[in-house]
Amino acid sequence: MATFTKYGLSYSTDGRMIKVVATSTPGTNIHTAVSGVTDWDEVWLYAINNHTAAVTLTIEFGGTTSPDDLITLSVPSKSGLYCVVPGALLRNGCVVKAFATSANLISIMGWVNRITA
Repeated sequence: MATFTKYGLSYSTDGRMIKVVATSTPGTNIHTAVSGVTDWDEVWLYAINNHTAAVTLTIEFGGTTSPDDLITLSVPSKSGLYCVVPGALLRNGCVVKAFATSANLISIMGWVNRITA
């Protein structure tokens, strides 16, 4: 039977938000998934934009190939926590990164549910 264990994002300090500094690939490191091909990380990410206008955010989900690995969306201004990755699965040490059209305007928080076989 599989077990689920909740973990913070591997590049977060003490569970705090990660500021997106990068404006192009490679993005700011967010999380490195579990190693190997047996277990999975179910990744949940939320972005916050305290800027006065919407900001385009790109999540590099395990790679940098377009369109295979990129999630691009507009994060509305001052809308609270905005879900950008709703529980997508990743494993084998793949890395999640992020970049935005402007540096230091978007912060990301979240967690992973590690699914162990």
